[in-house]
Amino acid sequence: MAHIRRALARRALPLAVLLPAAAVMAAGPSLASEGGGGTAPADGTSGGGKPTIVLVHGYWADASGWDRIVESLQARGYPVVATANPLRGLSGDADHLAARLAAIEGPVVLVGHSYGGAVITNAAAGNPNVESLVYIAGFAPDKGETAFQLAAKYPGSRVTDDPDAPVPTALNAVPLGGEATNVDLYLKPEKFGEVFLSDRLDANRTRVLAATQRPATAVSGNEPTRAVAWKTIPSWYLVATDDRTIGTDNLRFMAERAKATTVEVDAPHAVMETNPADVTELILRAAGDSRPSLAATGTSGRTAVLGGAAVLAVAAGTLITVRARRT
Repeated sequence: MAHIRRALARRALPLAVLLPAAAVMAAGPSLASEGGGGTAPADGTSGGGKPTIVLVHGYWADASGWDRIVESLQARGYPVVATANPLRGLSGDADHLAARLAAIEGPVVLVGHSYGGAVITNAAAGNPNVESLVYIAGFAPDKGETAFQLAAKYPGSRVTDDPDAPVPTALNAVPLGGEATNVDLYLKPEKFGEVFLSDRLDANRTRVLAATQRPATAVSGNEPTRAVAWKTIPSWYLVATDDRTIGTDNLRFMAERAKATTVEVDAPHAVMETNPADVTELILRAAGDSRPSLAATGTSGRTAVLGGAAVLAVAAGTLITVRARRT
């Protein structure tokens, strides 16, 4: 995995500038690198059956963004829940997810995209059924951190081109009443393709996603994390190397800090829309469902190229370059 450019200066951005995005990651072929941390039971469960895969979306998306991932996982016999994320506030959203998890019997692989990563970080803490966490270009905050703070750690986000603007220039703020900060935030339709999708989808699909986006409150990204599940639960992380919402270097920082098994994919923030096969592959790995295209993770602290930068075939028939960061 490429080294994090730690020399990049921190930037103090206005609260709204630090917003994460939520997306729908998707389709096929890409170059990827893999580094290691967590491990999963050989059969993907603690009791011999397949775990339930729970998928949590983030900002500017909804559960339908996981459709192609759900279809692929169900075809392999996994029970799947693509749950609704309220996007109202981190503690409330995490409590909502925790209640949903409590109703599921047996082991769980918990997957979060974008702001959904912050939600699973809080909701999974203390739940013995959650065996793996999977971050898809998602926030993995430590205790006391907010999503906004993490999005500002390194440059890379294009949510605004004016750090002094009261509302980031790529967003529309819709007042909800009361305090001035009580607003719903939407990505402007004309900015949706650039910020959320890195201009990688056709215009028709981009317009549909922009029109159907779900807003999030400004409060949700400014609420501190209460609990940190990745400190006790094995984690996997997909870094989108063309992420213009959170920023690729911020994703790398969080993945490395969590000591997650990490795969880098040439994709936008909404990687579910462009690279669903890569998303599915990582989830299967976290579930203990090994596939030929995913090499085993090492255990040393140095970065090494598996098989001398071996090129492995992915399920979609594409090629993926895999590297292991041994920890």
